[in-house]
Amino acid sequence: MAAKSKKDDNSMVGVVLVTHGSFAKTLLEAAEMVLGPQEKCLPIGVDINQGVDETMESIRSAIRSVETGKGVVALTDLFGGSPTTMSLSLMKSENLEVITGVNLPMVVATLQSRSMSLDALSEKVKDAGRQGIKVAGAMLRKKVKK
Repeated sequence: MAAKSKKDDNSMVGVVLVTHGSFAKTLLEAAEMVLGPQEKCLPIGVDINQGVDETMESIRSAIRSVETGKGVVALTDLFGGSPTTMSLSLMKSENLEVITGVNLPMVVATLQSRSMSLDALSEKVKDAGRQGIKVAGAMLRKKVKK
């Protein structure tokens, strides 16, 4: 496969997954099973054994390393949790949007649509997350009754 040019890199929003423990790494691995290897996308796991300053620096460094000029989406797991609050604290200094409640449909949608503007991508990702939630048993029971 040919290497992507610098121009290609500049046309996509960067992605950082910031979650408790190894959830971010596992989500990225699952998304790559669906879409293949991804560039400008990094997982950061918040570990209680790591200091806050060290974790903040890991998040900041990841954001800066995936930033191409179009901004960065930080997908976090739990609104009010440490990964989210740490990411939110960087919004003033970085071209960053934070979206909480990350699930695999959100990650896939983000990675497939990174050429969109940061604002438009954020709305699309939020919608993908909501649409990915189904009560499958209820849906199947409803079909059987028809």
